[in-house]
Amino acid sequence: MKQILKVHNVNDYARYIGAPVLHELVSVIHYDELEHCRHSLNNYDVYGIFIADETLEELTYGLTTYDLRRHALMCVAPGQIGGKADTGEEIQTKGWALLFDPELLHGTELERHMAAYTYFSYNTNEALLMTDEQRHTIVTLLETLRTQLSNDDRHSRPIITAHVWLILEHIARYYEAQLMTQATNSSDLLSRFESLLGRYYSEGIYLKQGLPTVKYCAQGLCLSPNYFGDLVKEITGDTASSTIRRFVMKRAQELLIGGCTVSQTADQLGFDYPQHFTRMFKKHYGYPPSQLRRMNN
Repeated sequence: MKQILKVHNVNDYARYIGAPVLHELVSVIHYDELEHCRHSLNNYDVYGIFIADETLEELTYGLTTYDLRRHALMCVAPGQIGGKADTGEEIQTKGWALLFDPELLHGTELERHMAAYTYFSYNTNEALLMTDEQRHTIVTLLETLRTQLSNDDRHSRPIITAHVWLILEHIARYYEAQLMTQATNSSDLLSRFESLLGRYYSEGIYLKQGLPTVKYCAQGLCLSPNYFGDLVKEITGDTASSTIRRFVMKRAQELLIGGCTVSQTADQLGFDYPQHFTRMFKKHYGYPPSQLRRMNN
């Protein structure tokens, strides 16, 4: 069993790698400045943003290991595990880290907006690959934030929160540009997506797992659910779940026209109950499946 560092608060990690403790809820770390640093496999209770200014091999995210490229930025959220197991060896690494406690966001507008930053659930191999200019912007914001952490007055927390929000917004903008580029270069993604759904039914996977999910399709295409969903949205303008629903409803039409009863169709699509199928069909087409059967009998 690999030893895991429990990062309950931001300074658990800062103290582990010998970084200065600057604030109880926020830590800004410049790895280049550290004298004694070791790898760690971390279980996070905080949000983290990491910039790698060199190739870091065998970083783990969840149960999968990937390589990071130079100037890659990756994010983690509370409840996630990431990093590399400590071997006891001191390392020289380059880059930056920002860790912030969910408590910093409590009661703020940013707390209500956090769900929009889906990149906190991307896999490591879906890291943001920044241009030099983008990296410079983020690093400048981190340097400014680090200066603000030394101020401790009644105005400091809103200012610190605003700086964190600004960083998150820049990351969102850069990821959007990356997704646009990948959408242009991923013309086969939708065909692979549809082929995956076809195999889901032809191979009888629905018999055990029911209706296909975004998570299943993302895993089948070697993507995280959020990155997959964001990429499909960029390509089609619609959600991955809506794309799955259209596929299922089109298949439902074919089965009903082919003579299947409503109950048989529901079973062959992976619905738990015919009533559930009927509701989805009516919502999608505007009329119940029984009407389609009558029209074709």
